[in-house]
Amino acid sequence: MNKAFTREPDGDDDGEDSPGLPPLPPGSKNYLTPQGYRHLRAELLQLIDEERPRMVEVVHWAASNGDRSENGDYLYGKKRLREIDRRIRFLTKRLDIAEVADPSAHHGSDQVFFGATVTYANQAGDERTITIKGIDEADNLRGEVSWVAPIARALLKARVGDEVRLQTPGGLEVLEVLEVRYPSPQGDSAAH
Repeated sequence: MNKAFTREPDGDDDGEDSPGLPPLPPGSKNYLTPQGYRHLRAELLQLIDEERPRMVEVVHWAASNGDRSENGDYLYGKKRLREIDRRIRFLTKRLDIAEVADPSAHHGSDQVFFGATVTYANQAGDERTITIKGIDEADNLRGEVSWVAPIARALLKARVGDEVRLQTPGGLEVLEVLEVRYPSPQGDSAAH
């Protein structure tokens, strides 16, 4: 049997290229902010229009050099092409089911919806600020959490002044919503 048909495990289309991303809850939509949608679409187009053609050219050149079994450029190129194709499939699927939700539609509201930047305090008085974003765009290092994260699910629909309960590994925490902000309708994300 040809090795090409034995190397890749089945079912690696949906997250292998994005380890750590939680899967979408069954039957739910893939909510994204307009900026998140544009970012994923730009990545997809860059892979299709630039990176993949460049890698195909490298593989073609490496294949023309002869013995492929010990040709590092060829072997790496084929591996990288599989990674690119996997990511293209993943992004295409996620963008096909994307539901773009503009958080600026809630500008001025004191209730927590998708896209809100929320400041809350725990019982000890420690404050934290997070922004609720889509699964494919949230960056924990920038204070962004996915809308399916336990903290986001606890805060969704709460209003300023409300207390919400969050079950954590350390026990039940009571959090008070202190502030809710949204980007302005003009799309000026710095003005929230």
